[in-house]
This record gives sequence, C-alpha cells and structure tokens, in this order.
Amino acid sequence: MKSLLRTAALGAALAFAGAASAETWSMQSTYPGSLTQLGTLGKRIADQVTAVTGGDVELVFQEPGALVPALEVFDAVASGAVEAGWSTPGYWAGKVPALQLFGAVPFGPSAGEYLAWVKFGGGQELFDEIYAESNIKSIFCGVIAPEASGWFRKEINSPEDLQGLKMRFFGLGAKVMEKMGVSTQLLAGGDIFPALELGTIDATEFSMPAIDLNLGFYQVAKHYYFPGWHQQSTLFDLMINLDVWEDLDETTQLQIQTVCDANLAYGLAEGEAIQGKALAELADKGVTIHKWSDEMLQAFSQAWAEVVEEQNQDPDFARVWESLSAFRAEYEKWSDLGYIQ
Repeated sequence: MKSLLRTAALGAALAFAGAASAETWSMQSTYPGSLTQLGTLGKRIADQVTAVTGGDVELVFQEPGALVPALEVFDAVASGAVEAGWSTPGYWAGKVPALQLFGAVPFGPSAGEYLAWVKFGGGQELFDEIYAESNIKSIFCGVIAPEASGWFRKEINSPEDLQGLKMRFFGLGAKVMEKMGVSTQLLAGGDIFPALELGTIDATEFSMPAIDLNLGFYQVAKHYYFPGWHQQSTLFDLMINLDVWEDLDETTQLQIQTVCDANLAYGLAEGEAIQGKALAELADKGVTIHKWSDEMLQAFSQAWAEVVEEQNQDPDFARVWESLSAFRAEYEKWSDLGYIQ
C-alpha cells in the first residue's frame, strides 16, 4: 500500500510539473486566418507548434486587430504585450530599414536562391543580430512564389502612365514606384479592397493570383500585370519576444524551429501548385492579364538602383545588401550553368 501511495504521489507530482510548464502564447497575425497562404500558413504553424510540443506551448492564432492592429505587431512582440507574431519582415521598414531585405527584394532572388543565402550565405546571422536589437527572436517560417505586379483600372503602356497614380504598395518596391511618380501607401490586406472600391487608391499590388483572387480586386480593377519584379519571392517569419524565447528549453526551441523549416517547404509547394487554376478563374471573370514590356522593366530597374543607393545610407541595410549581393554574384555562376534560362 505504501508503495502504491508513493507511486501515485510521484505521478501526481510529475503531472503537476508538466501542467505548470505548459504555456499559452498569443500569436498576433498581420493576415486574416482565412486568407490563402498568408493567413492559412500562420494557422498551420499555430496548430503544429501546439501539436509538436505536446501542448507545452499552445500557440493561439489571433486575427488582425484582435489584440493589436495588424501593422503594430512588431512593437507588441518587442515589448512583450504579445508573445509572438506572424508577419513578414518587410512590414517594418519604418522601424528597421534593413529588415526589408529579409522580406522581398526588387529584382531579387527566387525562393531557392533566397533560402540558400539565408541558411548558408550569412543571411540568418544578420537577421538574428538585427532582430535581437529590438528584443525579438524571429524565425523564417514561410516562403511563397512570385507575386503579381499589380492591379490597375486602366492599361499601363509607358512610365508616363504611372504618373500621379495613388497605389497601395509594399516594401522596397514602394520606393521604386515613388521614383516612377506614384504616390504609395502601405495598407494591411483587409483594408485594400475598400480603399480601391472607394477610389482612395487607384491601383494596388498585394500578392500572387490565388491570394488576390480571394480578396476580389478583379471586381474593381481589370488590368493585372506580371512579372512581380518587386517580389520574386517573399519570406515570412514567426516573431517571438526574445525573453520568452530564451526561457524555453533547447528541445522546445528546436521543435519550433523544425515546424518552421517544414512550413517553408510546405508553403512554397502549395504556392506553386495553386496559381494556374487561379489565373484561369481570373480570366473567366474578365481580367486582362499583361506582361510588362522591356521598356517598363528597364525603368523599374533603373529606379531600383537609385533606391539602393539611398537606402545604403543606413549602416545595417548596407551590411545586409553587401552580403546578399556577394552571395548572388557567386550564385549566378551556378545558376547560369545549372538551370535552363
């Protein structure tokens, strides 16, 4: 009997210890959970972290605005107001300019090249260092296929046709568009359609066909342009308050990292698989799909070169740009030999 009581007491103690170690984290998203890939990948992370850690970390997906506004997630995670956030580094240009280079780069790398730089070319180390200065541990946790270049009410045939337009635009690409005479503003995904419908903006870019279809831009603008020179691939991250992260044991940290690595592969495969059907559906809805002329792409490229020169005044931006550029110069030799151009 005494032995049984001791065993029962030990079991109860272990159960209590396990319960005490379990944590519930709020993960504030910048994207609605229903939004193809941008939101659904975030929900997948929340579910998988909870499952893989055996509930030791219950990650709760929070819809945009549930706890803080979509574009205030960075500050909320940094301060510890929320434990985690789901977003893309490119949203935080006003906080840390260099982070834009970890979100999407105009005329930048495809997903494979981007991940190669991050994982093996020095990108991860710079990323960790820059985020840590804001008390955030961030993990690359998603990557998607190329985006479209934008939705316009009227056809765009020359750089002059862009002059004076008001357009929602993201990241470094927005600075390029400003060089082209476009007035840009950054809007969260859920705010774009109303602004386009009401005429607050004349045009918008947001994401790839399967995602843009979901948001209904085709109802207002019928001219859809490719390629997305501003976002040939886009990285997303799981931001975690650094103090919260450092309180985790190494096993739990590794479990979360493993979920994110798996989500990179899952998101890329899904994104590549769903675009053809979406493009066909958009064409059926009366959307005219265009490809930019060489003249337009050259104009965007020249404007991008000016933006890089200006952004390099920021020391961290300059360091990251130098690292990425050196890696791309080396990778180009392999790309030219190994891939059909």
